[in-house]
Amino acid sequence: MNPPRHILITGASRGLGRALAEHYVERGDAVVGCSRGPATLEHPQYSHVAADVTDEAAVQRLCDQVRERCGGLDVLLNNAGVGRMLPVALTPLATARRLVDVNFLGTFLLTHAAVRLLRHSPAGRIVNFTSIAVPLRLEGEAIYAAAKSAVETFTRVVAKELGPLGITCNAVGPSPIRTDLLRNVPEEKLQALIDRQAIRTWAEPQDVINIVDFFLKPESRHVTGQVLYLGGLG
Repeated sequence: MNPPRHILITGASRGLGRALAEHYVERGDAVVGCSRGPATLEHPQYSHVAADVTDEAAVQRLCDQVRERCGGLDVLLNNAGVGRMLPVALTPLATARRLVDVNFLGTFLLTHAAVRLLRHSPAGRIVNFTSIAVPLRLEGEAIYAAAKSAVETFTRVVAKELGPLGITCNAVGPSPIRTDLLRNVPEEKLQALIDRQAIRTWAEPQDVINIVDFFLKPESRHVTGQVLYLGGLG
């Protein structure tokens, strides 16, 4: 087994973020999770910081606490995200801004602040989270898909910038998982989306964890700038 790592996971209080936190603490890693609310996971290897990923000062305080608690950082999982299915004509500016701020600028802010910690790791890893809404160009998700598309371009450019420091940067695009992110999306719309995939079933958190595990392996040191979607695009 590989030695324990120090891992920072955003959006760790529920859904996929919590599943990721549970997986890595059980593996023996030291995990710091963050969300706007309190912790929902108790484990000796887990600590939690309440922080809004769109607040630059809060993000810097978060990374300062990671340095104090862990001494450094090996992995950043930019999981925090929000979604809203609305046609462009019915999307208020405030909603559009929130989608871009959390999904894209939150990823930028965490990456910007965490690089100073990751650069001292022998195998620094960043994994960002995108969506199959990007390649499928889903109706009703123009702003969400645009923000996630920005995450993908950001991932590819950051991979080039951080490669000389030995830090890899990749992204995973989950197919639909039954989490709070999709709670307001009608079931028939989600089923129609799943029916467009090559694998026409709901994904589970473990399907995503499998990909993240691959990106984090020491043997994946030459895997960077990649975007991997789940489910297949049938």
